[in-house]
Order: sequence, then structure tokens, then C-alpha cells
Amino acid sequence: MRALLSVTDKTGILDFASQLASLGYCLISTGGTAKALREGSLSVLDVSQVTDFPEMMDGRLKTLHPKVHGGLLGDVRRPEHRAAMDAAGIAPIEILVVNLYAFEETVTGEHKFSEAIESIDIGGPAMIRAAAKNHPNVYVVTDPGDYDRVLEALRQGGSDTLKVQLAAKAYRHTAFYDSMIARYLTDVAGEEMYTDTLTLGYRRVQPFRRGENPHQTGALYLDPLGQPGLLRADQVWGIPLGYNNWNDADGAWELVNDLPDVACAITKHGNPCGAAIAATFAEAFRLARDADPISAFGGVVAFNGTLDLETAQVLTEKGNKLDVIIAKAVTTDALDLFRTGKGWRQEVRILTAPTLSSEKTFMVKGLRGGALIQDIDEDPGDEWQTVTTLAPTPEQMAAMRLMWKVIPHVKSNAIVVGTDSRLLGVGAGQMNRVQSVRLALDQAGDLASQCALASDAFFPFPDSVEAAAAAGIRAIVQPGGSVKDADVIARANELGIAMCFTGVRHFRH
Repeated sequence: MRALLSVTDKTGILDFASQLASLGYCLISTGGTAKALREGSLSVLDVSQVTDFPEMMDGRLKTLHPKVHGGLLGDVRRPEHRAAMDAAGIAPIEILVVNLYAFEETVTGEHKFSEAIESIDIGGPAMIRAAAKNHPNVYVVTDPGDYDRVLEALRQGGSDTLKVQLAAKAYRHTAFYDSMIARYLTDVAGEEMYTDTLTLGYRRVQPFRRGENPHQTGALYLDPLGQPGLLRADQVWGIPLGYNNWNDADGAWELVNDLPDVACAITKHGNPCGAAIAATFAEAFRLARDADPISAFGGVVAFNGTLDLETAQVLTEKGNKLDVIIAKAVTTDALDLFRTGKGWRQEVRILTAPTLSSEKTFMVKGLRGGALIQDIDEDPGDEWQTVTTLAPTPEQMAAMRLMWKVIPHVKSNAIVVGTDSRLLGVGAGQMNRVQSVRLALDQAGDLASQCALASDAFFPFPDSVEAAAAAGIRAIVQPGGSVKDADVIARANELGIAMCFTGVRHFRH
């Protein structure tokens, strides 16, 4: 019986190989793996001794040989295969233990292109795929976490079920590996990512007991080649995040990173319910929460700076309850306030997350049987155009600018109203725009007269402008582009409203 071992990740390999040897397996190995096994006092046969062919081309050519692949591919249950193997002097290989060159680690760190190319494994994937195809006869092991399962199966006389599971895992392993290479080279070649075939490799980082609803299951996956974001946060306190926690937390972190320093954003059910900028994070939270304290209860709060003790004290005041808190950093005394607290403070998830990258990235929306994929919605910063007779005041322009930062994070049809320092009303996800206007104005209440209004898309009719004017709104920012733009502008002029067009739409469905 023979086992071929060639691994980059040598976790547990010496003990596993020792156990295989004790079960009567002849150990075959290559390069660094063979050296590690010999240093562990194990007897090892070099691959070159099996193939009677030397390793060459800086290690590019060592296992690509019929005596290796024939041993992995030969179906010993079939007489014709056994005859062909005997004629060629090929012995079967019953166990293959391989994990691949660290391509992902190379390209996600500082590297030269030549180093990336040399990190592409050829022999490893070829052996894995061969062994996985012939899984009725071969245990193909790509994960050190499976060593104990394999040993137990061998001691129990074998497991066909485990062989199939390992084969499936092996193909996932090589498919993921190839997806990293394909995406890297596509980017280096300067091609758009929306090619005729698209391979995206994701690694599971957290399974969920439930999905969006209790009857659903799911998991959290990380894109190793993706831009820094919330998924690279460190959780410093609290119970694990669930599906809905991650979804809301991502929205809060995306929003607060778009806001000026010093800012706080609060989200609930995928939409902002509070956002504010102030001299301190404690004051920013108060302003954000007070815009909609009912929705803020049980929500996600994010700060684009350090969570300090003063802010933590405000967060833990009576009447507050938060599911997730996110900041760039957390001071020790602020964290201690939660560690020593009671009630929800023992469960609240506290994350420290990296600042978002400004590099171009993409988003995936799953559909039954496929997916919609597009560039992430980043405002191009086009010049605004004042389209009304009345120009906005500096205060109105500042309020419009802040609301325009918020609007891409609200579900369409989206309307937000607020001042130059805080969000005061949100109308989200309505099937007609004027209803979103009414909801946002109703939430802002008497403070609406101090606000500017932003719309994620054009107004198809003047009715939204009329509703805004009735509540006291005197400044509006919107993309423009409706066939009724002239009517909307004329009505704004009649009602004494300053209006700017951005030329950019921010639908979010």
C-alpha cells in the first residue's frame, strides 16, 4: 500500500504520516515534505525513485509522470486497468495527501508578477483531480483537518462515503484555487471582470444556524481577493453575528465611511435610520439616535473613528439597546464598560473594522439559478447644476451634500431629509416616489422646515416637490433626467425652492 504526500501546509503532516506508516503504508514524497518527514525519523521514498526521472525546471516537473498519475488513475477494480498497470510497472497509490502552493498568500501580499507565476501549482492540482476522479480507489486528502477522519476510516476497514466526500472537497479545493489565478491574471491583463465566464472563489468564515428567517440556513463567505471591508473586521466582544446582523452592519459601515469625520450611522433592516456628524462621537450618536429612537433601538451603530469611554457611556445609557457596534478602534476603558455590564451589554457584538478602500469593486446579488453582478455604486463626483432661479444658500448646499452622501445607502425609491449635520427623515423602498417623500417628511416633523431633501432618482411629476414645499423644504437635490424636468423646475421656482441636479442616479434595490 502506498501513500503520496506533498504539502505546502505541513500542519499535522508528521503525525499523520507516522500513523500511515504504522498501518503499513509506504510513504512517497517530494522536496520539502520529504525533508520534514525524514527529520521526523520516517522512511520516505522520493518521487524520483518511483518515476526513475529527476525533478527539473526548478521543481515545475516532478510528479507529472505516468507512474504517478497511472497509480492515481488506475481503477484496480477493472482487470484491464490492472493488466495495463502491471505491463507498465505502475503500482497503485491508495492515498494522496496534497495541498497547493500558496498562490493566494503570494498575491494578497507584496509581490512581483514573476513570484505570482511561480506560485501557480501545476502538479498538485493535476494529482488531486486524478485521485478525486478515481475516488473509489483513492483517499484524496487536501485539508489537514481531515487527517483524523481518514485514519479512523482506515482503521475501520475503509469508508466509501468518506471517499466521495473527500473527492467533492478536492474539486472544490482546485476550483477555488483556479478561480484565484483566473481573477488575478484577468486583472493583470487589464480585462473587465465581466467576461463570458466568471469564476469567483469564496471561503466560508462562519456558518449560520439560521438565515434571514428561522427556517432558512446560510453561511458567511469571504472573498480573499476582495477589497478591505467589514468582513475583515475583528470582533472584540459579544456573541457571534447572524445573517441579519452582518447585513445591517455592512450597511452601517459602508455609510459611515462615506461621511465626513466625526460621524455616526445607525441602520435597521438594511436602511439608515440615523446619521450625524458632530464635534465628538458621543454627540454624533445622540443626534443620529434622536432622529428616530424607535428604529435605533436594537439597531447597528457605526463610527468612523475610535470608540472611546465617553461615547460608550452614552451608548449604554438607559433606554438604548444595540445589536452591533462598529468602529475603527475601541479603547480599553470603553470595552471594559461592556465587559462589566449586564443585560444587552453582555451580548452586543463589537467590531473593529478597516477603513474602506477607494478602489473599484463589485457586488453580487443572487437570483434563483444565477446572479446579477455589477460595479459597486460609488458616486463619480460630477459637477452639480443649479437648475432653479433661486440658488441654494451655503447652509442649504452643505445639507444637500450630506444628504447626497446618505441617499445611496437607502433602498429605492429613496428620499432623505436633513440638515448639514444630521439625517432627520427617511422614506425607503416605496413603490412610488411621492409616498417616500411623505414618509421622510412625516418622520422629520416640524424640523422639516430646517432641512434639505435628496432623492435617489428624478421626480417624474411635480407632486413630490409640492409635498416637500408644504412641509417647509426649501432646497432639493436630485439627479434630473425626467421628461417632466421642465415642469418640476417650474413648480420649484413657483414655490421658492432651490434645486440642484447631480446627473447621477443612486438606485438601490
